[in-house]
Amino acid sequence: MVLVAGVDCSTQSTKVLVCDAETGAVLRTGRASHPDVTEVDPQVWWRAFTEASGGLLDGVRAISVAGQQHGMVTLDGDGAVVRPALLWNDMRSAQAAADLVTELGGAKPWAEAVGSVPVASLTVTKLRWLAEHEPDSAARVEQVLLPHDWLTHRLTAGRSAPTTDRGDASGTGYWSPAQGRYRDDLLRLAFGRVPAVPAVAAPATPVGETPDGLLVAPGTGDNMGGALGLGAQPGDVVVSLGTSGTVFAVSEAPTADPSGAVAGFADATGRYLPLVCTLNAARVLTAAADLLGVDLARLDELALAAEPGAGGLVLLPYLDGERTPDLPSATGLVHGLTRSNASAANLARAAVEGMLCGLADGIDAVRDQGVVVRRVLLIGGAARSAAVRRVAAELFQVPVVVPEPAEYVALGVARQAAWALSASAEPPSWTVSGEALTEQASADGVRARYAEVRDNAGALLRP
Repeated sequence: MVLVAGVDCSTQSTKVLVCDAETGAVLRTGRASHPDVTEVDPQVWWRAFTEASGGLLDGVRAISVAGQQHGMVTLDGDGAVVRPALLWNDMRSAQAAADLVTELGGAKPWAEAVGSVPVASLTVTKLRWLAEHEPDSAARVEQVLLPHDWLTHRLTAGRSAPTTDRGDASGTGYWSPAQGRYRDDLLRLAFGRVPAVPAVAAPATPVGETPDGLLVAPGTGDNMGGALGLGAQPGDVVVSLGTSGTVFAVSEAPTADPSGAVAGFADATGRYLPLVCTLNAARVLTAAADLLGVDLARLDELALAAEPGAGGLVLLPYLDGERTPDLPSATGLVHGLTRSNASAANLARAAVEGMLCGLADGIDAVRDQGVVVRRVLLIGGAARSAAVRRVAAELFQVPVVVPEPAEYVALGVARQAAWALSASAEPPSWTVSGEALTEQASADGVRARYAEVRDNAGALLRP
């Protein structure tokens, strides 16, 4: 049996899976936590990888890393880290993002250049923030990497030049998926000069070896790794219900959305991965449960006991601000409360519907970019909820499949490692089992009511 390993260096932890290269069967697993921060010394990731992989890699032939997108790792001329890495969830560069959009002439030129409009998450905005707020540190920067780039380079003990892949590079704001190249003009606009950036490896091209002789595949960003782990194909849309929510689709053609709602990323196979991100997903359900003084299981029961539409109660779930729509200072809103609908069941139902209506808007935004939507793959912790499954089948109005729970990001890069090891034209075929949800009656009225409240809330969403 040939063994391969996949590493998911996420915001909260590092997970390692060891798999059978032929079937994808998971044989060994390890995990180590990360601190709950928005900037971190990259050595934390290496220590977490060492802990999570301890005793797991005997007999492994190839390894690959997926990392949280958009993080900024800055190195000096000796390859030392200049300052703690800024992570995707660090919002200090929000003003830099707005400035960069204005300086290039608006959102449309950005979308045409790199497929995405800068927001605080993207690496390009963090470079501008660094140049403006820490000029001494900025002056020492010779090279800029992403988290997965840094960890991949560390795996090779620095014996190979730093590399990245087209999927993760597409989330920087200075690499063009449509053109397949870095945009030095945008790097210069953001940083005042052009630091070195890693070469972009072709999908599944080996980029080096570990000191122990493991082949190292190029790795990718976390969303791209998830798509590869799920075996997503054109026509598939993945809806991921974690702390935040993501909607991403495999597409044969690049996208460029001037509204900024859809980020025009590349995937890990040579295709594209248009993506919508919301800040509020599973946390909406935990907040509703806390408000009602119940656990999540009871919240599920309450939501299932209510009728679609929650008796006219609508919850706009912008509890921590929102990224899509771009309302970073927004708050949540409960609308339509009356004596007749003031029940725990209706509030629970409104929380589920509000969370999923925002993600259904994301599916529509992807579809509006010309992407074909044939089915939804529903993943993440909240996908286990019976109420979430029922409401998703009502709102999405395409077939919905719930894959078996798994670490799909780590699984995806393990699959990439097997692909690189085989040197074949396509990744190995690994089976992903799942449950096809029973189609439900359309809930167009629920979405229409949600849209009415969303579009007319106006200043009420801004404290």
